[in-house]
Amino acid sequence: MIRTPVLGETMTEMTIPAPLQAALAGKGYDSLTAVQTAMLAPELAGRDALVSAQTGSGKTVAFGLAIGPDLMEGDVLPPSDLPLALAIAPTRELALQVARELEWLYAGTGAQIATCVGGMDYRNERRALQRGAQIVVGTPGRLRDHIERGSLDMTALRAAVLDEADEMLDLGFREDLEFILGSAPAERRTLMFSATVPPAIEALARDFQRDALRIAAMGEARQHGDISYRAYSVTARDREPAIFNLLRLHDAQTAIIFCKTRANVNHLLARMSNRGFKVVALSGELSQSERNHALQALRDGRARVCIATDVAARGIDLPGLELVIHADLPTNPDTLLHRSGRTGRAGAKGVSALIVPAADHRRAQSILKRAQVVAEWGNAPSADEVRAEDDRRMLEHPALRAEAGEEAELAGKLLAELSPEQVAAAFIRLWREGRPAPEELMEPQAARVREPAAPREPREFGESVWFSLSVGHTGRAEPRWLLPKICDAGGIGRESIGAIRIRHEESFVQVAADVADRFGAEAAINDEITMTRLDGQPSLDAPAPRGERADRAERPARKPAPRPRDAGHEARVKSARGGWVPDDAPVPEADRPVKAWKKKEGAAAPKGKVAWAKPKPKAAAKPHRKGTRRPE
Repeated sequence: MIRTPVLGETMTEMTIPAPLQAALAGKGYDSLTAVQTAMLAPELAGRDALVSAQTGSGKTVAFGLAIGPDLMEGDVLPPSDLPLALAIAPTRELALQVARELEWLYAGTGAQIATCVGGMDYRNERRALQRGAQIVVGTPGRLRDHIERGSLDMTALRAAVLDEADEMLDLGFREDLEFILGSAPAERRTLMFSATVPPAIEALARDFQRDALRIAAMGEARQHGDISYRAYSVTARDREPAIFNLLRLHDAQTAIIFCKTRANVNHLLARMSNRGFKVVALSGELSQSERNHALQALRDGRARVCIATDVAARGIDLPGLELVIHADLPTNPDTLLHRSGRTGRAGAKGVSALIVPAADHRRAQSILKRAQVVAEWGNAPSADEVRAEDDRRMLEHPALRAEAGEEAELAGKLLAELSPEQVAAAFIRLWREGRPAPEELMEPQAARVREPAAPREPREFGESVWFSLSVGHTGRAEPRWLLPKICDAGGIGRESIGAIRIRHEESFVQVAADVADRFGAEAAINDEITMTRLDGQPSLDAPAPRGERADRAERPARKPAPRPRDAGHEARVKSARGGWVPDDAPVPEADRPVKAWKKKEGAAAPKGKVAWAKPKPKAAAKPHRKGTRRPE
């Protein structure tokens, strides 16, 4: 018998059905988690419940223990042609995981458990339901399909469980959930589990639960206490190298990297495969068989890193997951907690690392604050730190401390032929072989303080002569356009040209005094531009008004001379605008309007006025289409 605290306050001894208690003992359970403890409270017996508990807190075992008294008669589940309990999960992986957990928990009760999930053979599921299954586990879409086809009868249902209810609403399953729960008896017991309880979950609970008890499992005030949150500041170009160094530094048994889009997943998969990481990807474009193959590669050790989108990773349970990396920042605090909850399960320690470019610092801090978690900020691990950690792991490798066994004879031969230094060097090379090389990272931009650039000193040009050019802004003059033309005209180099100033109608150029005589008093740069020598330096303090506005203001405005008008001018203008004109207005036939408003059918013209209407143009002949018969 397991001693459990009731709702975290008092200690009481509760009777767990013997088959379930034996199953827990067989799995090595000597204590229960907070949510499992809460579900065994006397106050909850037979009642509906809305339970919030973090991901990985043992919710499957919790509701398995909670519904046991509702299903069992003595120590067994009674044979039944119709399901007695229904568990609904958002994804195929989570549904299959729930079914596996319930199988070992109810192994001693004679329970038959059937699964109904998308992507599996529908006929096999229907046959399993027809044989009789006391517990059914499935996804919303496939369960609804079975109900509509008549292969799943809900009339005998005693308990319904919604696992990860918030994720099911996020995936758009509300209509399916309403249909499924609406097909079940009203007196059933309904348990809803959710990592977060947004208003949509509360509304669903009000609609489909009766007098539900709201339970927040112990320890929820401190989110994910077994997870160490870290935020790494990186430059924009070092996002991927920082991920590679993190993987190398931690050398986790299994790690998962979250990306925002499938394109990001595929890009990172290609980069990491090229560097020698054992990696698989999960995205929405994969078939179910491909997903199963990728997950199996992670479980048996053929792959150690999984790259996934948020939707594709929902419901998966990876053994030994020690590291979660957010390559793209989560969109909200709930997503951060869902992602991070993949690690730190069942008392194990885990790390959740955010890769934060300088432009995303404020958003990352806001997400962490709203999620009520505290992250340790710092720079991503450098290549030297990765190498130092590699060397430490090598020196602490158990093989170096183990006594020589059957390999002692071969070891003696090696030492006879090679020096100890050679053997040790070979061991180091073999240790490092096959491991991706660490990346050299730049110092994050936020940590660098750039000194303001000193103002540029004006160039000392020496004695010079100024010339004016007969082209300015109106001629689209630019210094880089004028400079080669002036040099070619005088046969001088660019170093003999000083300042070039462009004005509206003219420009000024500074020429070294020792070559100024080559241009004389006036020189032609080309057919349109002349260069005139000035007696002194022009006034360059302020630019002349563009377009010589001062001169223009004094000029009288030029207006076109009015055309002579005849007696019918006003009538023709009004007629051309589609208006009404006096009856006695002289409107010649040639002046009839080209376009006028069409008179409405049945509308009478105002008294003393007539309307001019535009004649309808002849309809243009439609082009003959190939393959159609031309009308006779």
